[in-house]
Amino acid sequence: QVQVAESGGGLVQPGGSLRLSCAASGFTLDDYTVGWFRQAPGKEPEGVSCLMSTDGNTFYVDSVKGRFTISRDSAKNTVYLQMNNLKPEDTGIYYCAAALRRRLCGNYLSDHDYWGQGTQVTVSA
Repeated sequence: QVQVAESGGGLVQPGGSLRLSCAASGFTLDDYTVGWFRQAPGKEPEGVSCLMSTDGNTFYVDSVKGRFTISRDSAKNTVYLQMNNLKPEDTGIYYCAAALRRRLCGNYLSDHDYWGQGTQVTVSA
């Protein structure tokens, strides 16, 4: 079955860390530009980070720069989002999305070929 699946979410205190995983099955994730999106309660998903398939460049929204790191493990066919110094405003459902050889980061989940069901991240004391 061709799909991506997110995991690694949970409840964490402010200042804590989580590592989200986006595992692909049925296709090679190296060929895909992968984005992480965050959907806060009552809002539309917004892109927070992107890893380009073409040159490996990474992009981050200003609110997570210096705190989040996106990376790829080709052997595991997985992309990660390491999130450090988490803040309450980071709370939301996190989705990963993959687009075949896309040259730009997608602004919407629908810009991608595949996206998962999401994993919940809650940052609260």
